[in-house]
Amino acid sequence: MRAGAYEARVEDYVALLKPRVMSLVVFTAFVGLLLAPGGINPFVGAVAILCIAIGAGASGALNMWYDSDIDAVMSRTANRPIPAGRIERDHALVLGLVLSSFSVCLLGLATNWLAAGLLAFTVFFYAVVYTVWLKRSTPQNIVIGGAAGAFPPMIGWAAVTGTISLESVVLFLIIFLWTPPHFWALALYKQSDYGAANIPMLPNVAGERVTKIQIFVYSLLLVGSTLIPGLTGFMGTVYSVVAIASGAGFIWLAWALLRTSETVAMKKAGRALFTYSLSYLALIFLALLADHAVRLLGWL
Repeated sequence: MRAGAYEARVEDYVALLKPRVMSLVVFTAFVGLLLAPGGINPFVGAVAILCIAIGAGASGALNMWYDSDIDAVMSRTANRPIPAGRIERDHALVLGLVLSSFSVCLLGLATNWLAAGLLAFTVFFYAVVYTVWLKRSTPQNIVIGGAAGAFPPMIGWAAVTGTISLESVVLFLIIFLWTPPHFWALALYKQSDYGAANIPMLPNVAGERVTKIQIFVYSLLLVGSTLIPGLTGFMGTVYSVVAIASGAGFIWLAWALLRTSETVAMKKAGRALFTYSLSYLALIFLALLADHAVRLLGWL
């Protein structure tokens, strides 16, 4: 990278915020906000979602700031703005710190300080606990670090109610248990990338067989957790049908991956599970919304 070679564009600063990750964070937080009892002023709700989005973006910028060295040696991240030489590292750090402070303060003023505190903890957990500490030190990085991505629906719920309830904890649990099979499936067919960056992802440390077994176990736990809303009466028939059908698909793909032994087939099965897991989580949270709407309208 040459001194003075930085040619940042607007889209590069947007990329620092990890917009694809942010979109999932915003959606799950939105679901938590809408499902919370009592309701919220639409304008205040929009501000709350905006704050959560900004906080998620700040986390992404701080992650890219710290991880720019390993991003440079991984094929899927080498073209990110910092390793590609389009944005200075210090700019990403300042952007992350400013946006995180702004989002937390605004959320606290607009809603309540429990929601703001949860958002602050989420940013800290992702940027410091996961990125700085866990990611490079333990193959359980994704398991523990996955908590950061699981907080948004709880923050949305707290923004409305000012409390943490069993229902919001269940929403947290679903995303928390979804994270390991999702990322370990990716790690199975990106082992060389993680190996080159010296990141101790489970396949590189414990081997493919152990990883596939753990993916299957976590898949069972994940699908089990998605049944809790229906079993506790939090959700009704519409949600339960979707959770059972989509969960069966998740377990089937995890089982198919577990049964593979040949490398090419394993990578293909891992990619299939990873791709399915993206739409799976979105479908589960869409089903939560749909069931909530149906029950509000009195159709079931």
